[in-house]
Amino acid sequence: MSPSVYVPRRVAQHRLIAVRGLRYHVNLWGEPARATPDRPLLMLMHGWMDVGASFQFVVDAMRDGRPIAAADWRGFGRTAAPPLTDSYWFADYLGDLDGLLDALSPGAPVDLAGHSMGGNVVMTYAAARPERIRRLVNMEGFGLPEAKPEQAPERLRQWLDELKTPQRLRPYASLDEVAARLIRNNPRLSADRAAWLAAHWSERRDDGLWHVLGDPAHKRVNPALYRKDEVLEGWKRIAAPTLWVEGDETDPNRWWGHRYPRSEFEARLALVQHLQRVRLSSCGHMLHFDQPQALAEALDAFLG
Repeated sequence: MSPSVYVPRRVAQHRLIAVRGLRYHVNLWGEPARATPDRPLLMLMHGWMDVGASFQFVVDAMRDGRPIAAADWRGFGRTAAPPLTDSYWFADYLGDLDGLLDALSPGAPVDLAGHSMGGNVVMTYAAARPERIRRLVNMEGFGLPEAKPEQAPERLRQWLDELKTPQRLRPYASLDEVAARLIRNNPRLSADRAAWLAAHWSERRDDGLWHVLGDPAHKRVNPALYRKDEVLEGWKRIAAPTLWVEGDETDPNRWWGHRYPRSEFEARLALVQHLQRVRLSSCGHMLHFDQPQALAEALDAFLG
């Protein structure tokens, strides 16, 4: 028997917005036109291999009164990849976010939050467009280990090889199988939430199987090296009050080991001028799944 399915308290409306030649899918809770200076639009940007709908559980736990939007990045969820895309570039996320904010909150600052990859994007965007951000939230967007110039030739070689290698994501026979995968990825995700999320994380196609809504090309390595010094020049220039949120059970060493110790990340974070920090208990990297109530309370308190 299939598990019961989570019932949202606030049902999202769905809008397609023209951004840089793409039709960007956005989940909307409330009307952006009703934003006010003290309760501006809250824009939530998801991480790698995730979708905007994943923020539903946090939105349901937040106080009412402000409009909230969560977009699907290009090539994720219901925002299609550009035609013939074989690689993704960080600067494109910045351009897409700029276009989204122009459409959803023209001329008015927003509160901007991002998780993981989305957290890295919003930090860089806030440095480039400080006038567009009232409050900034980074949820476990740690950045990446510093790349060395001598890594460039091998990185390019790897990218060239991967361009010739088809990338695939495994399909599933049913939504129950998709939900089971979500729980395997994150055992704290409850069965009812996984069952609800599965229908937003995948779609049934002509072959009768359920396919994850993520372009397999995202799996290819990026040929551009991570320039730590350039990133940190941006972090220094962030003007908005900034909230860093992490889970107490997140272990970045699992991803990078000795290449990016916690002490180096702390040195980076210390460059952000107006910083507050929140650490959520019994919580790993997927904060919005593990502790949506605690995350909502932290957001409400910080955003005001």
